[in-house]
Amino acid sequence: MPKSKRNRVVTLSKTQKKGREHKETLVSALRKALDEYQSLYIFSFENMRNQLFKELRDKLKSSSRFFMGGNKVLQIALGKSSADEVKDNLHKASALIEGDRGVFLTNLPKEEVLKMFSDFEGRDFARTGSIATETVELPEGPLEQFTHDMEPFLRKQGMPVRLNKGVIELVADYTVCNEGDQVSPEASRILRVLGVQMATFTLHPVCYWSNGEFMLLGQEEAEGTEY
Repeated sequence: MPKSKRNRVVTLSKTQKKGREHKETLVSALRKALDEYQSLYIFSFENMRNQLFKELRDKLKSSSRFFMGGNKVLQIALGKSSADEVKDNLHKASALIEGDRGVFLTNLPKEEVLKMFSDFEGRDFARTGSIATETVELPEGPLEQFTHDMEPFLRKQGMPVRLNKGVIELVADYTVCNEGDQVSPEASRILRVLGVQMATFTLHPVCYWSNGEFMLLGQEEAEGTEY
């Protein structure tokens, strides 16, 4: 009988920052899940929002499981080469875990999973340092969307405002942010109170694996990555 690829000693000596026990637990949990779910996807994400992601996980928890953490630890769990992969061709998926990426295990049909990735989109407010997707300008005059007690806050953010008979007024035109520029801390706060959401949280499938079958998806497929 051939020796099981699963019965291998794994060293985590090069990944100590979060603690050996934590990383060994992650490796063990991911390897166990490989036996519980039919297919695996590596996915990338943009503008991660923890609350929106938690809602997605809760929605899919009966059929699927997400794994995110140190990329090197996830690679070790799957196997970094054909010699130490825990199942056939998993090292090809492992090699794609880099940057803002994670592992998705599921029993859902492939078509349903790809539709989920395509349809999922979460909107949220821009954070400091993110890139503005539009120019937001406020004309001189009353800001009737704000109550009078917001005047000190707006002034603190650098807006040229004053109170006029209990109404906040801009004494000059004001540009909150320009499209393509980084969002400043002050602009981030102003956009939030204006209700302007510029961040879009998205997930993109990178590759698919199931029972030894491996396939590139999305941008990786378009670029013709080879192994």
